Amino acid sequence: MNQSIKIDPYGFREYDARWIYEKDINGNGINHLGKGLGTQIIKHTKKTNPRVIVGHDFRSYSENIKIALKEGLVSTGCFVEDIGLSLSPMVYFAQFYLNADGVAMITASHNENGWTGVKMGIKKGLTHAPEEMVELKEITLNKKFTNGQGKEIEIKNFQEIYKKNLIDKNKISKKIKAVVACGNGTAGIFAPDILRGVGCEVIELDCNLDWTFPKYNPNPEDLKMLNEISKCVIENKADIGFGFDGDGDRVGVIDDKGKEIFSDKIGLLIARNLSSVYKNSNFIVDVKSTGLYSNDKVLNKNNCKTTYWKTGHSHIKRKVNDEKALAGFEKSGHFFFNKPIGLGYDDGINSAIQVCHILNDQNKKMSEIIKQIPKTYQSPTMAPFCEDKEKYKVVDQLVNKIEILKKEKFKIDGQEIKEILTVNGIRFSFEDGSWGLIRASSNKPSLVIVTESPTSNERKLKIFRFIDNLLQETNKIGKYDQKI
Repeated sequence: MNQSIKIDPYGFREYDARWIYEKDINGNGINHLGKGLGTQIIKHTKKTNPRVIVGHDFRSYSENIKIALKEGLVSTGCFVEDIGLSLSPMVYFAQFYLNADGVAMITASHNENGWTGVKMGIKKGLTHAPEEMVELKEITLNKKFTNGQGKEIEIKNFQEIYKKNLIDKNKISKKIKAVVACGNGTAGIFAPDILRGVGCEVIELDCNLDWTFPKYNPNPEDLKMLNEISKCVIENKADIGFGFDGDGDRVGVIDDKGKEIFSDKIGLLIARNLSSVYKNSNFIVDVKSTGLYSNDKVLNKNNCKTTYWKTGHSHIKRKVNDEKALAGFEKSGHFFFNKPIGLGYDDGINSAIQVCHILNDQNKKMSEIIKQIPKTYQSPTMAPFCEDKEKYKVVDQLVNKIEILKKEKFKIDGQEIKEILTVNGIRFSFEDGSWGLIRASSNKPSLVIVTESPTSNERKLKIFRFIDNLLQETNKIGKYDQKI
């Protein structure tokens, strides 16, 4: 390659890598990333020619990026096995199925058009932890590369193997009419086929692949996408609506009345359903998730334990693995299932299938099933812009401020702050179970804000206003992606 090397160091995120292509990273930069990753895999596996699974999403530039990455991997000695157009969970599955040493998936997930990135891992079922990302950054930017003689092969028809694996073990007897929305992202050539295969009647919504994302970004937390699914569910009198993100590792859910069910509550319903069969199980949930898990009567009855942990697919995945938990759930829609339901990684289609199992097992409408858990007033995930170089400082500043306010017995809507959890940003809880969360986004220049109250919508709003006022006082905050 004749071009200069361009790699913005801020693209090495907490647990994956993401850049705006050509602005923040170029082809030569991607090639060097491949060399860095190959060197790292060789170091950790102690193999001269480790086998690495590589796949890519449907964005227009993803295949070219994959080629540059593969060249870098091969130059270090890696044997690259290219499974073609993929979902992230398909790449993770391939590592188990083909017994490979590492994975690299070219995707920017739900990020807007123009972004690219790589999700990568070495140990089966896990993606890079923060310390591995720091190591990769150091190897890549300092060009501490291993030289070797690798090779590349193409694995044909792996899409069908992945589909068959999910279909064969998940047949349902009840005919469920499901709207399947993919936002013109890569999940469009997977999700409809798989859900039909398990026994659903599928109504496709934006399942044709179009890298321009003409209607909305494939993001199951995006209200525009959720509203489109809602309309389609009502028009077709469907039993359920599913929305998948760009690389198929997340799902959003709309009930038969066209109402969104936040993913943390879907996780609770799945946990309840699983706990009746797998008693004494452990579950992991992220700090953005509803507080209902802590005192859930069904989970308690089945002697199940829930642990709140750091947000981020890599963090929850690793915690599920470390704790040998049955499942883990993120409010963003990343769900993780260990054996016998899954292999530890996040798969949005498998998550949708578990929702279908709930409908099949209980033989009730989803709008009836959701009433089984206490009502809470939840905000969507809100992301105000904050520069990468500033966002962690801002969060630290607010942690200190809120800790002081707790000591001073400060009240919001007559409620004192009773508990503070700082495992990931700050989650502060009140006497009635209401809470607010402020954390730095792991993959974009933004913060993450969530509020919830079991008492009233007004209290939820007051907690958000309190957080927003603190943020505005920093003078480091830009526009929100969405607000309540």
